[in-house]
Amino acid sequence: MRSVGTVLALVVLATVVATFARRWRIPAPSLLVVAGLAVALLPGTPQIEISPDIIGLVVLPPLLYASAEEMPWRELRAVWKPVGVLAIGLVLASAAAVSAVAVWVTPLSWQMAFVLGAVLASTDPVAVTALGRRLSLPPRVQVLVQAESLFNDATSLVLVRVAAGIAVASAAANWGAAGGQFLLLAGGGTLIGAAVAAVITLIRRRTEDPVLETVIALVTPYAAYLLAEAAHTSGVTSCVVAGVVLGGRGDRLTNARIRLQLHAVYGTVVFLLESVVFSLIGLALPAEVRALADGDRAWPLYALAVAGTLVAVRLLWIAPLSAVVQHKGALGRMNWRVPVVLTWAGTRGVMPLAAALSIPVVAKDGTALADRPLVLVLTTSVVVVTLVVQGFSLAPVVRRSGIALEPAHTVREEAEARSRLAHAGLARLEELAELEAVPDIVLDRLRRSLNARLDDARERLAHNSGNTTTAESTDLVYRQLRRDLIAVETAELQSLYDAHRISDTTRRRLQRSLDLEETRLAGA
Repeated sequence: MRSVGTVLALVVLATVVATFARRWRIPAPSLLVVAGLAVALLPGTPQIEISPDIIGLVVLPPLLYASAEEMPWRELRAVWKPVGVLAIGLVLASAAAVSAVAVWVTPLSWQMAFVLGAVLASTDPVAVTALGRRLSLPPRVQVLVQAESLFNDATSLVLVRVAAGIAVASAAANWGAAGGQFLLLAGGGTLIGAAVAAVITLIRRRTEDPVLETVIALVTPYAAYLLAEAAHTSGVTSCVVAGVVLGGRGDRLTNARIRLQLHAVYGTVVFLLESVVFSLIGLALPAEVRALADGDRAWPLYALAVAGTLVAVRLLWIAPLSAVVQHKGALGRMNWRVPVVLTWAGTRGVMPLAAALSIPVVAKDGTALADRPLVLVLTTSVVVVTLVVQGFSLAPVVRRSGIALEPAHTVREEAEARSRLAHAGLARLEELAELEAVPDIVLDRLRRSLNARLDDARERLAHNSGNTTTAESTDLVYRQLRRDLIAVETAELQSLYDAHRISDTTRRRLQRSLDLEETRLAGA
């Protein structure tokens, strides 16, 4: 009962803190970590120990899947080369640099220093997605940061397994075997994730039950993760691939009503899981510190040195890469501000914590694995530092960099798209009027509705730059024709996106608006 009460208390705490974070317009993950740390320091607070199974099996799959679903295919195809360089090269460079610094400034052995470097080498998709939701970054810059955090986990997980094997067996590194293990983890996870996405696509195309669709959507990330882990490949990669594939096809698999329901359910699940897990990070740190030996009391200095190393290596790696990308135009016009934003957006979070918790407790000879508590404390501390320091300051850095999209840009893009949708609907309406198969009163009603939308779009753009049909049957005809016009507007919206006239954010917002109207018509 005590564990159940603790979980409920965490949910209440996380919900209250996240609500204030939204009202104060500050990053919820950062405030949740601070709140968790403050609660853990209060007298009488029970000691919190995080189970690896809870983080790795219960929390990670849906959060990774939700982050991957938000990944737009169009922008991802444009930045896949720099993403590959960051997902492999930067992870290896960060692991090497952190290992060297840890050997130099901490009492860790070189084996455990290597473990620490591998654990902290990759950025965290959960934290990056949560922090980036309120930032108005250019689409390709946002996708680059998010895609890097999603796809660099396979490299980091291979390093963690190799490093943990060295620490447990006190053996030399077998880099040939490590390369094969990377191919097995990443390649196998990719294949299983794609297979799961294909099966789910077939099922969802034949399902129109909202409850069943919701259950399938909630089960999908766990199915991808568990099948990949059972096949000894990367569950993380499988989850990400399934999310990316299904996210790019979600609008074609279900109707408007189910899409709205899935959006609401998944939004609630992600909110609760993110809130609880970031609170747990702050709550767990004091207990981990109390488990340290007396000789490790300088851990705050160690943590700051490691966090500084991660930021420095990231900047030194991204700066020359951005110069190369600038000539090829993958990220548009670039200057020194973009590398700074990309560097500062590389926060750590749930993934490094899950990797650190997976480190074996005992060595191969049965003795306790030396320095594991210090590695766990340093990992949690670096996560806290990046979430608090970089999390609170990321929005000001983006604003001062000048690369953020102005609010007027988003308003203008959306207004232009609304205008195009209204014109498409009016064109279809005139075709129907010529057929003389629709009552005039219905045509007039639809025409007034579309003209009102068109006038509204024009105002937004200007500001920034004898029928015998009964009332009931008329309303029915109106709803049927309006749904037909919504289908035309949806097709026009997709064509605008395919022609690179609007961003994925604008497409999703307008699609949701059309879905809401279609749902209201169906409900009426």
